Amino acid sequence: FFAQEALRQDGGAIASVRPGVDVTIMKEPLGVVGLICPWNFPIAIPAWKMAPALAFGNAVVFKPADLVPGSAWALAEIISRSGIPKGVFNLVMGRGSVVGQTLLESRDVNAISFTGSVETGGKVAMACASRGAKFQLEMGGKNPLVVLDDANLDLAVAAALDGAFYQTGQRCTASSRLIVQSKVHDAFVERMVDGMKKLKVDHALKDGTVIGPVVDENQMAQDERYIQIARDEGGELAWGGERLNRDTKGHYLSPALFVGTKNDMRINREEVFGPVASVIKVDSYDEALSVANDTAFGLSSGIITTSLKYATDFRKKSAAGMVMVNLATAGVDYHVPFGGRKGSSYGAREQGRAAVDFYTAIKTAY
Repeated sequence: FFAQEALRQDGGAIASVRPGVDVTIMKEPLGVVGLICPWNFPIAIPAWKMAPALAFGNAVVFKPADLVPGSAWALAEIISRSGIPKGVFNLVMGRGSVVGQTLLESRDVNAISFTGSVETGGKVAMACASRGAKFQLEMGGKNPLVVLDDANLDLAVAAALDGAFYQTGQRCTASSRLIVQSKVHDAFVERMVDGMKKLKVDHALKDGTVIGPVVDENQMAQDERYIQIARDEGGELAWGGERLNRDTKGHYLSPALFVGTKNDMRINREEVFGPVASVIKVDSYDEALSVANDTAFGLSSGIITTSLKYATDFRKKSAAGMVMVNLATAGVDYHVPFGGRKGSSYGAREQGRAAVDFYTAIKTAY
């Protein structure tokens, strides 16, 4: 896609308001771009950053998360065989506090594209702003999936299971808040638990595995901490949330579903980044919309309904950068913009033709 975008870049020639003066508008490379990437999509996220960066004429310094050096090395090795000139693509390994910080502080790096936690994103923003470097942030989510009482429940459960628990819940677009209208609440929860019991948790390469291991012990401890927080706040654990033993060593956790939660609980305010979801019961569509938008995040949202009226209204009024109707909140295409609002994202959108806005600078010549 971005190989073609390299040829589709547009500019402009415009008449000036002053006689005898011509104006041209061009998009030029930024120079050196630092890409700081997370561990949860160790091929996809680096690829969707480096492809437009290179297509629009920049040099790249790629720093992967230190948990996934193998994927980064494989990607770099493939790129090294492409005939790309030396120095245009660079891979650097190491801790974010050392290598990442060096990229943030280097005046040889003209821009930073970052995907990761809200806390680290704030540090990236401060460091870049202090020296006038361009920056782009993709951070967390606390994404709502609204299930109305007219919903197809089979579709609703399938979307919720996918959005909440696939990829072990380790994705910023995960459906961590399931906002369910009261008439279908009990039936939805019952079907969810039935579906969760059928999700095979095991080594990711084993046949039939749906949920692989949590990435490491630190993330496992965070998942378990939030499960305890939800219990302490009065949430009822409907199913799951237990450590599991499997033939292959790993951090296995059964998917957890809480019911009886309120939107002001920490479990519904803070990103867990694991296979943990909570149900919030509401009485009406208006209440569901209000609860869905009542969050510091704004990456993805979804609604399951057979009503064109409510689907259209939700698309219009949802305060998220991406809205899904009768689909899981996770799962996006590479040729359209990706990104959110509020605490989820900052700067130009990633992917699609929108990527040109970050990886180029506009020059107006008279």
